[in-house]
This record gives sequence, C-alpha cells and structure tokens, in this order.
Amino acid sequence: MNDDDPCGVMDAQYIRRHHRHHPKENQCTSAVFKNVRAPVPLVWSLVRRFDQPQKYKPFVSRCVVKGDLGIGSVREVNVKSGLPATTSTERLELLDDEEHILGIRIVGGDHRLKNYSSIMTVHPKVIDGRPGTVVVESFVVDVPSGNTKDETCYFVKALIRCNLKSLADVSERMAVQGQTEPIEK
Repeated sequence: MNDDDPCGVMDAQYIRRHHRHHPKENQCTSAVFKNVRAPVPLVWSLVRRFDQPQKYKPFVSRCVVKGDLGIGSVREVNVKSGLPATTSTERLELLDDEEHILGIRIVGGDHRLKNYSSIMTVHPKVIDGRPGTVVVESFVVDVPSGNTKDETCYFVKALIRCNLKSLADVSERMAVQGQTEPIEK
C-alpha cells in the first residue's frame, strides 16, 4: 500500500471529481493521499470539525471560531512552536456531509502560505479486507519570493502528511477501542 500513489482508478476519479485547482503562474498545487484503517463515518467526524482541528492536527494548540460553523465561518488557529508561524486565520469554504468534502481558505496569519486553499475528501476503501477510508487533501498556494514551486509543494505536502498521519493514528486508535460511531458534532 502506497499512500502517495494517486495512480489507482478510484483515486484518479476522486481527484477529477473534487480536487480541481486552477493554479496561477506563481502558485503550486498538489494532492496527498492517506489510507486509514477506520470507517468513513468515524474519520469524517474528525475531519468535519472545523471548530476543533486540534483533535488530530498536531501543530494546532488552540482554535476559536467566529460564526455559526457554517460556510463563511472563520477560525483563528494558534500554532505550536517549531513552525515558522504562530497564528492562522482560516475560512470555511465548503462543508458537505453527504459527499464528505471540506474546503478551507487561509485568509490571514503570520506565515508564508498566501492564497492557500485546500480541499479534503473522505472516501470508503477496503483495506486488508476491512472497511477503511482514503483521505485526499489537495491544495493550491502562492510560491513565496525566494522559493521554488518544488520547495513550496514539498513543504506544504510535508505538513499535510503529518496532519493525515495524525488523523489516521487518532481514527485507528478510536476504531480499535470500539468507537466506530462518529464523535458528536
């Protein structure tokens, strides 16, 4: 199993259907795939929590949401030390509980991720003969002055891989403990 192999027929279908970005000349875009050995409802219940990204994102120390958790809501995220940032302001662009799609745009903060937007989708996948999930996160972002597209994509994909590994760890731990129902909204 290769988590970064987008060559599967089903994976290519997910990309075409949900992860279309239109990068400008000074932007880069890519996608990261992660297989999770936990059922879709459990994984989605963590992903969809725009107000609680710290449940699985290891670099988030605090999150405060402005608004009613609908499209257009804004969250102020505090980032743990060790990253070249302390805050990020993010807007909820898309939340589809039927199709399991979450879209976020970064609208401020003290970091170099300008014009960043991402789409996360959660899809059923049989893994080792059991119900599992494939999570796909794609993004588009400006390439900062002094960096190349490759360097920028490498950095962002490393952050996403870390977040998705943590999502898998948390989801799989919950599934092993018998918590296969979604966490409360």
